[in-house]
Amino acid sequence: MKKTSINQTETATAGKTGSEIRRRDFFRLLGGGIIVFFSPWDFSEIATMPAEQARSLPKDFNAFVHIAEDGTVTCFTGKIEMGQGIITSLPVMAADELNVSLEKVKIIMGDTALCPYDQGTWGSLTTRSFGPAMRQALAEARGVLMELASERLRVPVSSLTAENGIIFITDKPSSKVTYGELTKGKKIERYMEQKPAVENHTKFTYVGLPYKRADSLAKVKGEAKYTGDIKLPGMVYARLLRPPSHGAKLRSVNTAPAEKVEGVKVVRDEDLIAVVGEDHDRVDEAIVKIEAVWDFNEMPVNDRTIFEWMLKAETAQNVSNVKGDIAEGKKESAEIFESEFHDVYLAHAPIETHTALAHFEGDKLTVWASTQTPFGLQDGLVRELKIPRDNIRVIVPFVGGGFGGKSLYTQGIEAARLARATGKPVKVVWTREEEFFFDNFHSAAVVKVASGTDREGNIKFWDYHVWMAGTRGTEPIYDIPHTKITSYSRGRNAPPVHPFATGPWRAPNNNTNTFARESQIDIMATKAGIDPLEFRLKNLKNQNVIDCLKAAADKFGYKPGILPSGRGIGMACGFDAGTWQATFAEIKVDRTTGKITVVKLVCAQDMGLCVNPQGALIQMEGCLTMGLGYALAEEVLFEGGKINTLNFDTYKIPKFSWVPEIECVILDRKDKAPQGGGEPPIIAVGAAIANALFDATGARVYRVPLNPTRVLEALNKIQ
Repeated sequence: MKKTSINQTETATAGKTGSEIRRRDFFRLLGGGIIVFFSPWDFSEIATMPAEQARSLPKDFNAFVHIAEDGTVTCFTGKIEMGQGIITSLPVMAADELNVSLEKVKIIMGDTALCPYDQGTWGSLTTRSFGPAMRQALAEARGVLMELASERLRVPVSSLTAENGIIFITDKPSSKVTYGELTKGKKIERYMEQKPAVENHTKFTYVGLPYKRADSLAKVKGEAKYTGDIKLPGMVYARLLRPPSHGAKLRSVNTAPAEKVEGVKVVRDEDLIAVVGEDHDRVDEAIVKIEAVWDFNEMPVNDRTIFEWMLKAETAQNVSNVKGDIAEGKKESAEIFESEFHDVYLAHAPIETHTALAHFEGDKLTVWASTQTPFGLQDGLVRELKIPRDNIRVIVPFVGGGFGGKSLYTQGIEAARLARATGKPVKVVWTREEEFFFDNFHSAAVVKVASGTDREGNIKFWDYHVWMAGTRGTEPIYDIPHTKITSYSRGRNAPPVHPFATGPWRAPNNNTNTFARESQIDIMATKAGIDPLEFRLKNLKNQNVIDCLKAAADKFGYKPGILPSGRGIGMACGFDAGTWQATFAEIKVDRTTGKITVVKLVCAQDMGLCVNPQGALIQMEGCLTMGLGYALAEEVLFEGGKINTLNFDTYKIPKFSWVPEIECVILDRKDKAPQGGGEPPIIAVGAAIANALFDATGARVYRVPLNPTRVLEALNKIQ
């Protein structure tokens, strides 16, 4: 299976942006052929629209499809590839919907000049949101092609069959016409008033079969192009003057020492001060010679006091999922449990740091950037540089990890400002220290839970309060008669709560809420003297999560036991991005050092239709491995606005030696809509390991990560 993403190889068109690309170079870029439009709009119309209107595609969102003379089908998406595998799964969906050979399908991703507008690649939305929209559009494409073939072959559409890009008379296969022949030499604009149905799953040829990643070989061989790999004639590297703290403001600066370094130039664009030069080493040498004096206005908080700080902050409240009456639930309870859980700030720590290359040719700007939001960057450039949107093209090559952290695009703005100031192509590559410093961290949080059970172990009430983590993952999945969820966030016009930026981090804050909920469930199961799996099943009516728990337990080989059993087995379940899941963990604990070693992880998920089981498996394994980091070690340490974890010597991510035996189960749901697969398995890892720790030792840790220090503290409390 060979597919090429054209947005990896467009250096030659760097200066052609906006409508110029659409009109002159579109066909050349695609190697000939024509476009079939399946909506009343076309590229020329969009190119001449006012900028703000160009973002408003029709509600039915017909994607653009190019069919070359040789029958090659090229699909377009504003989504980007950052390791999640949609460069493989989207063509698989397209091939089945158009009834063409998979080898004939190409995909162009994340190019604002060629692709339809997209809000960004996040939230596990590509397969469950863009996928159905693309399938519907391609179903319409298939319908238009069938109509064209009907006119060409002079038979009703009902007499035709489409296979492998060929439409033939069902009873006379020799009478046929190819997609390429139908579209050759002419531009067809046709819109179907009656939308055709998408293909039924029983007719799939490719969807549901396992495929290796289309980009694997290129990445293993080092041939895949990332932003940092792109070079242009006359390009210079840039390093920017950075503050030592998030509470720092520049008072004065002396750039003379840096200017003495041969081969570099100091550039100042309002508040932006940078050193540029063709030799990256010289630039690195010069930037540290700049003498800057800073004023500091830092928040009086650190990683040790942040939780008390949050509880005292001026907040706004949002109450949701109210059912029954909490007071009545307390009356019905024989046992009441009150717990407080803490979560810490986390960095995204992608392999590739934020990188951008910006190049002006005349009044046209092209920016290559490692970002999850190419159109967001384009809009940001419009705001910052005050130039028309049609003059800006953003191209996103392969992205070396994002996890939500590359939803922002500051480096693209920086590169563009410097390119304008210098008149040269400028590349900005954040150092690892800059990456950690400017990361929009996963938010620290406080969760307080009060719950109760009757004498039979039925949960009677659930009163859940969460500070600064939002409500993702707070929806009660258990059958509880009295519930209330209260979320606390920064109050309107109130002082900031966080000393630095926070933002989405793979399944944003669902891991926080799942850790608290599933720990509390085990606390109740322990008091009730009921096996934790039995306790969950006893209090569940949701068949999706019941199926996941049973599937994971079966794969794990789980045997019932009363907590703490001394075996070191824990479990947790949850819901994210439309997908239900359950995770089982087996661990060993060194009682002398407090070190946890994870021996085995088993995860089962119900994600609806699984487009590419091999790709989904890789995503599950990646989530579970990443989850080991937040469960066992990852934590951003800080003092005021100063970040103290600025590299991998102090910020610990999972090592190969940490990875346990991993087994995954994907439930067969071909008749259901596809759901998200990029995030759900990560949400329960922390809770499963914390519950396994209690099962092994009888010690309960209420704060992640469960590092040796915290484990020893918990062990000391029960001795």
